[in-house]
Amino acid sequence: MTWTTQTPGDLCIVRAAGGSRADRPSLVLATCILASSLAFVDGSVVNVGLPAIGASLHGDAADLQWVINAYLLPLSALLLLGGGLGDRFGRRDILVFGVALFAVGSTLCAVAQGLPLLLAARGLQGIGAALLLPNSLAVLGSAFSGAARGRAVGTWSAASSITSAIGPVLGGWLIDAFGWREIFLLNLPLALAAIGLALGFVRDAPRVEKAQPLDVWGAVLATASLAALTWGLTVGGGRAGWSGMALAAVAIGVVLAAIFLRVEKHRGEHALMPLAMFGSREFAGLTVLTFLLYGAFGALLVLVPYVLIRGAGYAGTEAGAALLPFPIVLALTSRAMGGVAGRIGSRLPLTLGPLVVAAGFLLLLRTDTPVDYWSGVFPAILTIALGMSGAVAPLTTAVLASVDARHTGSASGLNSAVARSGGLVAIALLGGVFAARGGGLFVPFHIAAIACAIASFAAGSAAFVLLGKRASSRR
Repeated sequence: MTWTTQTPGDLCIVRAAGGSRADRPSLVLATCILASSLAFVDGSVVNVGLPAIGASLHGDAADLQWVINAYLLPLSALLLLGGGLGDRFGRRDILVFGVALFAVGSTLCAVAQGLPLLLAARGLQGIGAALLLPNSLAVLGSAFSGAARGRAVGTWSAASSITSAIGPVLGGWLIDAFGWREIFLLNLPLALAAIGLALGFVRDAPRVEKAQPLDVWGAVLATASLAALTWGLTVGGGRAGWSGMALAAVAIGVVLAAIFLRVEKHRGEHALMPLAMFGSREFAGLTVLTFLLYGAFGALLVLVPYVLIRGAGYAGTEAGAALLPFPIVLALTSRAMGGVAGRIGSRLPLTLGPLVVAAGFLLLLRTDTPVDYWSGVFPAILTIALGMSGAVAPLTTAVLASVDARHTGSASGLNSAVARSGGLVAIALLGGVFAARGGGLFVPFHIAAIACAIASFAAGSAAFVLLGKRASSRR
């Protein structure tokens, strides 16, 4: 998603994979870091580039929303299928194919002379990310075991935080110095290095002879449902309002979602999303929390750079640097919060963390023209970062503990997809902000901040009500 670092579900994928020996473990780790960074950094860099892209290609509010969501839609819908393809055809091969597809999409983005090609290329990037992300993490999990896996995960997480800190600032500088097309060319050397290392040093795990059948129909229905919902919400939240066409699109999305659930129920344990996982009250609560919290957070990471550039006249480099507290705070505090959750359980951190995030969103109401970053924006960003740091590590632990061992991989993949789907839906509702200009940005920005605060409060409430005492006492 437009989220600058890994989600808890991503970390779960690493930890859920089976262990095996790697001949050159440091180079396997480097491969996974390079491949994952494509998916993690691209979204945050593009967020900073939205105003420049809109001005260059004459895009309206809905066009700018789709520059983001054309990427998030296939990534959210196909993430679980990408992992299944790796199990069926080999994780390394699917990883290499996904990285190559991402590189082709990035190249097409850089040369696009109009919005149709740009949006198609962003979709190609999203498909590539849906293939490379779960398989790069599965490769990492299978290449290490025991204490070595823990150190590898820590190194991977730290590298993700560093690239997340550098990405938006570097992207902003490239936009200011050269133009928005260069932010896509930035992906090419990373992709080439990842492909070279994967082909040279990643040894694929043995394929399962009787691999689980691929749920292609589930993936098609999930994609179609999300596409219809996103399109309807984008139109309804924009200037056109809730026309009959927008309502019809939402209704079609809901119907397709119902058909998807029916298909998944029929497929049972062979489903893309095994419904048996939702027999766990805790997993259901964590899914609601993830959708709401990461939806609000994803919206913020789009809103802040856009408002600073379009509403306050910040340069791209300055707008990218405005987000630096997030990766820094997460890198410094996530390990400690993981230890706290291990001692007292996940319920309290997952309740208080989103409530702190909600308070941070309300602090954004102090942001108005003229914008002073240190008094208006920084306190809110810091508060939200602290709240997120209280939720990320406990959520990782809670997801793994909420289902039985046979569903661990599916639960972790679904949690990652739900986090990105939350951002997809939230961004579809931001048409009012993207349609505003100059000082007029701040009223819809404040409305969006209040909505994000409500979503974050609801996320904390879901954790308190649905996780229950058992999650509080689990060690």
